[in-house]
Amino acid sequence: MNNTFRRCCQWLVAVSALASMTAALGQNPDAQIGREVAIPRHLQDGEEFNTPLSQLIQYGSQLFTAEFTIQEGAGRPLSKGTGAVLSDSSSPLVFPRNFDRVSSPDANACSGCHNVPVTGAGGDRVTEVFVLAQRFDRLTFDHTDPIGTRGAVDESGKLVTMENATDDRKTIGMNGAGFVEMLARQMTAELQTERDATPPGSSTPLTSKGISFGSLTHNADGTWNVSHVQGLAAPSLSSQGTTPPSLIIRPLHQVGNVVSLRQFSNNAFNHHHGMQAEERFGLNADPDGDGFTNELTVADLTAVSLFQATLPVPGRVIPNDPAVEQANRLGEAVFNQIGCATCHATLPLTANHNPGLPGQPGWIYFEPSPYNPAVGPNSPNLQLGPANYPISAPALTVDLTSDMLPLPRLRAHHGLVMVPAYTDLKLHDISATSDPGTDPECEPLDQNQAAGSPGFFAGNCKFITRKLWGFYNQGGAFMHHGKFTTAREAVEAHSGEALSQRLAFDALPTDLQNDLIEFLKSLQVLPPGSSSLVIDEHGKPKSWPPSADSSPGDR
Repeated sequence: MNNTFRRCCQWLVAVSALASMTAALGQNPDAQIGREVAIPRHLQDGEEFNTPLSQLIQYGSQLFTAEFTIQEGAGRPLSKGTGAVLSDSSSPLVFPRNFDRVSSPDANACSGCHNVPVTGAGGDRVTEVFVLAQRFDRLTFDHTDPIGTRGAVDESGKLVTMENATDDRKTIGMNGAGFVEMLARQMTAELQTERDATPPGSSTPLTSKGISFGSLTHNADGTWNVSHVQGLAAPSLSSQGTTPPSLIIRPLHQVGNVVSLRQFSNNAFNHHHGMQAEERFGLNADPDGDGFTNELTVADLTAVSLFQATLPVPGRVIPNDPAVEQANRLGEAVFNQIGCATCHATLPLTANHNPGLPGQPGWIYFEPSPYNPAVGPNSPNLQLGPANYPISAPALTVDLTSDMLPLPRLRAHHGLVMVPAYTDLKLHDISATSDPGTDPECEPLDQNQAAGSPGFFAGNCKFITRKLWGFYNQGGAFMHHGKFTTAREAVEAHSGEALSQRLAFDALPTDLQNDLIEFLKSLQVLPPGSSSLVIDEHGKPKSWPPSADSSPGDR
């Protein structure tokens, strides 16, 4: 074989190999050399039902930690964080305007903020969320800029400052979120049942799981009076003509603004990353003008919602120090006796009701929620129904008490799962003056009112009762604003509807005050894989309480 022939053969082999590789790349886009994406292949709609649950949750975790790039749709050159078009499309949000810490996009990944002490949990003060700043194209505070909601002027035409352009909030954790959403679903169904049983010309008390939500009046002409309903956000009280208020309990966002983990995720992916879900922004649509469509599939949103719903529940860390153990026993007793548990409540999930999933116990979580809003702000979201992507899909279920999920877990006993989230899921005003203009515990804007409306600019003093489970080791920033560095400061800031409890705390002897704080310090997100809901300082399971209940008089 001469050299020319040999070289020819080698060339043919090389060309053949290159052709084979090119064909393979064409069939497998995940293998494209030089491609920089966080998610090489997205789960396609319908595949979620054929994917083992553990793999689906793992994929949801990958989405939660994905650092999205412009090669897969990150960024939103022509749209705001609300999903609306820019006020000034001639100034798109492209480099160097593509990121902005206040008005966003502001993060590469969900886990960029939700990471203390583990992925999915809360965040340090540095990760605070500038809620409602995303209604601006990009906040510049340039007071020579006259265009409304572009960079310096709000909907009313007023120049904004950092103090009134946004509501500054702490990043809080998602641990145990599946149980909390299921509580909200059950409670919503109970309130709606009471509503539907109220004939015209009468009123009825609204109560669920022992929590009072005031009373609802059905007027004789068929209209509804919600003036005596308590603890629900304005969107859940909206009523026109004979159409009743929804009375939906919205467990997410610190002002009770968001119905479900899915709606929360749809909002956040666009707001913080510029990743637009097909169920929210339309199939094969590109409203943000970045050249990408279907940036997140319905299956993607199902997976990331399931990941958050199945995160381990928080528990307690109680060191093996007799003095600390005694303080925890007494502190918990004091917490209950002075009335803290009236709002920071432990609530039951029952076995006899699962709205949207007849015959299943309340701890069977499923996507999508039957209460997902289809219209209005932060909509649409996937509806429960036949497979009609991206509009509706049947239920995909998971037993939140299953040992197959990340530990620790809550357990069912006698047809109940007690959920120690320490919240009544109601909105309360615990500010000293109820004046958003002067009270530091209030906010300048009301997220539950239409943007630009008088109610929106009137501000807000009502917040959903803080879920205390796991709150202590999620970044060391306390209250909705995260501006307190100790739990004691948060306790001492309680006024308004919680004034009597705060005064009772103030009246306690110093040692009992310290005991209560020690109890609060025990409420933590536990190390991954913890087999017990109560552990010692070494992460070992701890039997608790070790003896008969103590009372404050035992010291």
